[in-house]
Amino acid sequence: MASNNLYVLEALDTARTQWYHVKAIVIAGMGFFTDAYDLFCISMVSKLLGRLYYSDDPTSLHPGKLPDNVNNVVIGSALVGTFAGQLMFGWLGDKLGRKKVYGVTLKLMMVCAICSGLSFGFSRKAVISSLCFFRFWLGFGIGGDYPLSATIMSEYANKSTRGSFIAAVFAMQGVGIIFAGLVSMTVSKLFLNHNPAPSFISDPILSVQPNADYAWRIVLMIGALPALLTYYWRMKMPETGRYTAIIEGNAKQAASDMGRVLDIEILAEQDKLAKFKSNNDYPIRSKKFMDRHGLHLIGTMSTWFLLDIAFYSQNLTQKDIFPVMNLTDQATEVNALQEMYQLSRAMLAIAMLGTFPGYWFTVAFIEKLGRFNIQLMGFFMMSLFMFIMGVQYDFLATEKNRWWFASLYGLTFFFANFGPNSTTFVLPAELFPTRVRSTCHALSAAAGKAGAMVSAFGIQKYTLDGEKHKIKTAMIILAVTNMLGFGCTFLLTETKGRSLEEISGEDGSKDAAEAERSNKGRHYNLQAI
Repeated sequence: MASNNLYVLEALDTARTQWYHVKAIVIAGMGFFTDAYDLFCISMVSKLLGRLYYSDDPTSLHPGKLPDNVNNVVIGSALVGTFAGQLMFGWLGDKLGRKKVYGVTLKLMMVCAICSGLSFGFSRKAVISSLCFFRFWLGFGIGGDYPLSATIMSEYANKSTRGSFIAAVFAMQGVGIIFAGLVSMTVSKLFLNHNPAPSFISDPILSVQPNADYAWRIVLMIGALPALLTYYWRMKMPETGRYTAIIEGNAKQAASDMGRVLDIEILAEQDKLAKFKSNNDYPIRSKKFMDRHGLHLIGTMSTWFLLDIAFYSQNLTQKDIFPVMNLTDQATEVNALQEMYQLSRAMLAIAMLGTFPGYWFTVAFIEKLGRFNIQLMGFFMMSLFMFIMGVQYDFLATEKNRWWFASLYGLTFFFANFGPNSTTFVLPAELFPTRVRSTCHALSAAAGKAGAMVSAFGIQKYTLDGEKHKIKTAMIILAVTNMLGFGCTFLLTETKGRSLEEISGEDGSKDAAEAERSNKGRHYNLQAI
């Protein structure tokens, strides 16, 4: 080959797709299954928390409902933890290795999911405070899974199917959202069957069945199961060949590890490694990095930030929008567990028809259409549908037209996932050099979580009371946000069909191009003289 790439890296790029790749997708993907379950199940139980702990709050304007500030902290604590965890574990993934910190994230998620369900106290303040504390650390573990899973999958995959493999890992988020809906719906239904609604309810908004306090705890604690089932296999995965060779400088170990998992013989090329490493030994704060990848980093961070404002606004405000759509009954018409059941059922329907298919459309078409085109399309279509819902809100938010509203709402989820929600995860795992790949993915993902926090503490707070004019305004704001994301996508470049080293310049191609431009410049200067 014309490049200076190591044989072990070429072997990874050209390896046939085999069982080990599938196993890596499942192992990494189960982390995202857990992440999605833990992040989004809170939306399904937050109204039950209000019924349980704030039905007698004399200071509340709406007894039986979490106060706005409490609701924002309950929803947002895990997002703040995710933001911090992404930065910490992303940096550690480059410093200590992907595998060394990969298991820590799962252990943290298992322990904190269980502890979230065991949030006890002598007062509602103590219960909610301990819940938020454990959900922060749950989010901290979830945050680590983003850069590590993406980086590991990108460094294992071959170049012809890399995008599909990374997208498939992320698509497990859709399965997690569906599972969260199923679990919440099943648990609330079981409690309803065991404790049927009283025949006479003088004040439905205050009515809570006996033992309903267990329902939300069970839903949160079940989030520990998939992490527990994945831990052993995650620890059996070897360090990626790219990290072992390029960062640790051990080409022999990299060739041995990757030869074993790919079932082929790989040359070590230890003598070639020193020259290869010298081409790529520059930190993230260097001028060389900024010249080569500065715009890419701005692009991945800005698009993920803008996307998550819209994406998390969609997910976190569903519980407030569904009653307006007439997909669930008003809170005053049902008891606590009935409300939880109806919300879970509506969220599950949207996930099955819009969210879930969008992820897998990306997996199917990302190598054909490319990351760049899918991201542009997704941002544009999300903006279009949100703009229609905002402008035509008064027409759509009626009993007669509720299915039109639900269809448009579901399509925004579809094109979020067959669009930027998937590609913003894929691109940072491909654009940057091995030495800083995990850190750059973490910075991009943390920018996304900053957008999610804007949603949790801003957009969600604005729409919390379900007033139609506020939801209408929020839809138009989100449409504009998506168009900004469309524009920021042009800071990025297409990565399909190329090796990671070719994309980042680690194979020496960018050094050669820079040297050629420099020589041409000197030649022209001499001619001028």
